[in-house]
Amino acid sequence: MTESLPVQPTSSEYEATRAEKLSRIEALGLDPWGGRFDGHMPIQTILGLPTDVPDDQRPRVKAAGRIVSRRQGGKVHFLDLWDWSGQPTKRATKTEDGSHETQEFLDWSSRIQVMVGQKQVGETGWALAQELDLGDLLGIEGTFGKTKRGEPTIFAEKLTFLSKSLQPHPDKWAGMQDMEFRLRHRYLDLVYNPDILDKALKRIRILRQIRSYLEKQGYVEVETPTLHAIAGGAAARPFETHHNALDIPLFLRIALELHLKRLLVGGIEKVYEIGRVFRNEGISPKHNPEFTMMELYQAYGNYETMMELTEGLIVACVDCLGGSRVIPWADKTIDFSPPWQRRQYGELFQEHVGCDMLDPAAVKVAAQKYHIPLTADAGKGQPRVEKEHDVLVHELFEHRVEDKLVGPVFVYDYPAALCPLTKRKRGNPAIAERFELYVHGMELANAYTELNDPVTQEQTFRKQLTGLSEEDSMAKMDDDFVRALRHGMPPAGGLGVGIDRLVMLLTNSQTIRDVILFPLLRPEK
Repeated sequence: MTESLPVQPTSSEYEATRAEKLSRIEALGLDPWGGRFDGHMPIQTILGLPTDVPDDQRPRVKAAGRIVSRRQGGKVHFLDLWDWSGQPTKRATKTEDGSHETQEFLDWSSRIQVMVGQKQVGETGWALAQELDLGDLLGIEGTFGKTKRGEPTIFAEKLTFLSKSLQPHPDKWAGMQDMEFRLRHRYLDLVYNPDILDKALKRIRILRQIRSYLEKQGYVEVETPTLHAIAGGAAARPFETHHNALDIPLFLRIALELHLKRLLVGGIEKVYEIGRVFRNEGISPKHNPEFTMMELYQAYGNYETMMELTEGLIVACVDCLGGSRVIPWADKTIDFSPPWQRRQYGELFQEHVGCDMLDPAAVKVAAQKYHIPLTADAGKGQPRVEKEHDVLVHELFEHRVEDKLVGPVFVYDYPAALCPLTKRKRGNPAIAERFELYVHGMELANAYTELNDPVTQEQTFRKQLTGLSEEDSMAKMDDDFVRALRHGMPPAGGLGVGIDRLVMLLTNSQTIRDVILFPLLRPEK
C-alpha cells in the first residue's frame, strides 16, 4: 500500500488561520494594527554595534521591521527581522576583457536575528510569539550581542506588535521567480528582491543629484500642465480624455517642451521640469506608455552648450552612486569618463550605410539593399504612398547605425527635415543643429539649438501637419505657441533626458520595468 502525501493547506485556509491569529492577538488586549513606535534604530546601525562585550554589558537596542524568517523550538523562538537600512557591499563585475573589477553597491535590505525567550519576554510576550507569522511587522526591545554560535542577535525583552499580515507571503525562492507575479506585487518584490529596492532608491539619488546639479548651474524647476488642449511638442500618439465642466477634449501631455519655451519668452532664462509624459504607443524593454522626462532650456545657449551640460550632468549622476565611472552593462561595460565621443550623423550614415544621406537616388538603392520598404501604408484603404527621403534616411540610420553606437557618443547635425523645432545650421539649411546621446545603441538624450523664428516655426508646423486627417489628434496647429514666439523668444539650447533609461543604464537594468515601480500591465482576469 502506497503512503499518501500530506495534503497542503490551500491559500484560503492559510488566510483563515491568520485571521484566527489576529483574533487571538486582540484577545491578548493588543492592537493587531499597531501604532506609533518611536526611537527604533536602523538594523544596519544595530549590526554595527560591538558584540565582544560581557553579557551584562550588551548595548540596549530597539528595532522595528518585517518578519521574513521564523524558527520555533521549545521555550525559545528565533526570528529574522528585515528593514531597508542597507549597507555598502562589494561585488566583482566581469569586464569585456574577461577580468573582474570590484565595485561598491548598496544593498538596502538588512536583516537581523532576534531571539525570543519565554522567560525574557513574559507571559503576554510569549503568548504573542505563538501567533506570529511571516510578513508580520514587529517592534523589538532588548540587548544586542552574539549567540553561542557567534551570530549577531537581538535578545528580546519586549515585543510590540505593529501590524498583521493577513495574506500569506510567497516562498522567496519559488514564489518570487515569476516576473509577472513580481510586477503585479511590487510591494513583495521590494521585500524579497533586494536588487529592486536598491534600484528604486538609486533612482531617487539620481533625481536628487540632477536637481542639485542644475540648481548649481542656475536653473529653476517648474511644473507645467499635464492636460493639454493640443497634443504637441513631439510626434507621438496621445492618450485622450474629456473635461466635463468645460466640455472640451483634452490630451495627456506627450512632451514638456512647448510650455517651457513659453517661460523662456516670459524671461525665465534657465528652466527645467522633471515630469511624467504619456504616449499611447507600444511597450518594450525600452518603452513604457508613461515615463519620466527631464527637459530644460537655456536662453542664449545652443546645442553645443547642451552637450557640455549633458556630459557634466550625467557624470555627476554616475559619481553620486559611488564607485568607478566604468560601470557594468549586461556582459559589457560603459565608460562614462569624459570627454565623450562626438560624431556627425552624416559621417556615421556614410560609414555604416555606404552612401551620402543627401543623395536621394543612393538612399533608395541602400533602402532596397537593406530591405527597407520604399512605400508606407496610407491607411483607410488608400493605396500605399512613397516615403519621403528623410524618412528613408532615418529608417536606414535606425537599422544600420544605432546598434553600432556603443558610446556614450553624441551624434550631431541631423537632417533638417527630421527636426521641425530645430534651428538650421548657418550656411547649410539641410542640416539641423541637433544631437542625440547614444549609449550601447539606446537613445538617452536629445538636444537642439531651438528654433525661435516664429515665421519658420509656423511654416514647419504646417508642413508637418500636411496630409494628416482633421480628426487625427495630432493634426492641430498650436497657434498660441507661435503667438508666444512672435513676442520674442531668446536664442536657446534645449535638452531632453529620458530618466527611466538613464536609471536603466546606471543600475545595469536590461528592462525599463525594473526601474519603474509600477509599470503598466493588463488587468488581472
